Amino acid sequence: MAHWIGENCIGCGACARACPVHAIEGAMKQRHAINARRCVDCGVCGMSCPVGAVHDASGAVCRRVPQKERKKPVIDAALCSACQICAAFCSAKALAISEPRFRGDVEAHCELRYPEKCVGCGLCAVECPLHAIRMEG
Repeated sequence: MAHWIGENCIGCGACARACPVHAIEGAMKQRHAINARRCVDCGVCGMSCPVGAVHDASGAVCRRVPQKERKKPVIDAALCSACQICAAFCSAKALAISEPRFRGDVEAHCELRYPEKCVGCGLCAVECPLHAIRMEG
C-alpha cells in the first residue's frame, strides 16, 4: 500500500521534488496526491515534508529526516558486476560505474559518486540482482 498525503499539506512541493519515481502530483499551494500505482513506498516524500503531511501505509505520520541523516547505499565491490541496473534506477543520478584505474582494468563496479545527490530511497538496493548494495547510515 502506498504512502498518502493528509489535509495539512501546504502544497510546497518538497515531496514531489524528492520522489524518485515521480509519483506525486499537485499544484503549488494545493494539497498534493500520491499515485498509488507509481509509489514504491520508499518514504522519501515523508522524509522531505516540512509539515508532517505524509503518512505511511499504516497511517503513521512520517518523520522529517534531513538529507544528510538519511541512509545511503554501500556497495560491495566484490559482489558488484557493474551491470548498471542500480544506476539506471537512481533518478537522483548519484550512482555511477567506477572509472578504469588502468588500461585493461576489469574490476569496474558501481559507486556512490555523488553522495550529496542521493535521496536515500533505497531503490538501488532493491533492484540490485546480486544484492551487492545495502543501505546504511
